[in-house]
Amino acid sequence: MKTRPLGTSGIETSVIGLGTWVLGGDDCWGANPDDAEAVRTIQASLDAGINLIDTAPAYGFGHSEEVVGKAIQGRREQAVIATKCGLWWDGERGSFFCEYSGKPMYRCVEAVSIQEEVERSLERLGVDAIDLYQVHWPAIPPRKTPIEETMGCLMALKDQGKIRAIGVSNVSLEEMKEYNLYGVVDTNQPRYSMLYRGIEEEILPYCAAHQISTLAYMPLEQGLLTGKVGVDRKFKENEFRSNPDWNPWFTRENRQRILTMLQGWSDLLETYQCTVAQLAIAWTISQPGVTHALCGARRVEQTLENAKAGTIELRKEDIARIRRDAESLGTP
Repeated sequence: MKTRPLGTSGIETSVIGLGTWVLGGDDCWGANPDDAEAVRTIQASLDAGINLIDTAPAYGFGHSEEVVGKAIQGRREQAVIATKCGLWWDGERGSFFCEYSGKPMYRCVEAVSIQEEVERSLERLGVDAIDLYQVHWPAIPPRKTPIEETMGCLMALKDQGKIRAIGVSNVSLEEMKEYNLYGVVDTNQPRYSMLYRGIEEEILPYCAAHQISTLAYMPLEQGLLTGKVGVDRKFKENEFRSNPDWNPWFTRENRQRILTMLQGWSDLLETYQCTVAQLAIAWTISQPGVTHALCGARRVEQTLENAKAGTIELRKEDIARIRRDAESLGTP
């Protein structure tokens, strides 16, 4: 497993990280995972060399953090724990964001709220310090907390030893610059895949120039780039994958176009002795400015498959070929 640093924090992690959103058991995933299997999946990730475990309070309203906490008991030194702050569901606080799994969710990155959130996360995870603490979503009106206040709080938590590094997620370039102005930002976590490349023009170059690691989430587009989601697959009404506004690539027509593209890579799978998913992940972490890929997994075999992508070195001509094929699909 290849490793890369998290910004200038001094923390080194596997290039493949385990994303634990699905392990929280939210309605949007269609079926709740078994907690025992979730613990086995996290522990299998550690055994396979994946030491970056990414979670958030919003994943299952704290449940994902609790599952991660159970899984790392006795193995804390093997794991780099990344969690987040800024999404609040326990009453009205901040600015309304969305209705999520039957509850109103708010964005709030006020200092007093972050101070409460970090203590809750530390307790659920069962740790003394969080390795990477990330702002899940930036503030929005009407209660648009100044970034200076948010970063001041995060830097104070770092000085207190409660967190080791600071990250942001889902930010614009302007927001990224302001966060970096008021403190040390080590990571950025944006959505990125070969089908969703919007950060390439400005954000990725900025992060690379300022030694900010990029932790790409949804590199497999919720399973679409595994080649295992057929055109006849049906999704529950409340699943993200049934909502074309969230991911228009999941329409029946687009799924067929993607499957056709993936089938055209059979020679690459033979060359690298890998699966379609491993090829897609390897391509993602080969892109300029992308340092890590966060890959979700429900089961042990899924995370073991993802882990192997961290050992693959793609040739330049194959990286370029995959890009051409993906770009030829256009936009959904």
